Amino acid sequence: MNILIEGHRYGLDNFENKNAFGQKLQFIHKVPVSEGSTELKTVQDGTTNEEVLEVLINRMQYLQGKFPCPENALVITKLEESLFWLNKRTADRQKRNVEGKQLA
Repeated sequence: MNILIEGHRYGLDNFENKNAFGQKLQFIHKVPVSEGSTELKTVQDGTTNEEVLEVLINRMQYLQGKFPCPENALVITKLEESLFWLNKRTADRQKRNVEGKQLA
């Protein structure tokens, strides 16, 4: 993994051919609309932590179907738990009307 833009863009290595260009993982990047503002605007579109977790859950479920083991089952459980907490955080922020704002 190479950090291209801290917290927002990563270069992922290929598994076998380390010399070839791998994959780019781009997360959404938001900044305040203006100095001191809590409102955010998107400066670079990208994916979310939740979307990446959904991909990983799907992949681990697929692998568990092919090569079942207790470790895979545990990984799936922990990924699902992580996704649950991120979704709960979003729901809580929406209830408080602070989702999409730079507020705690």
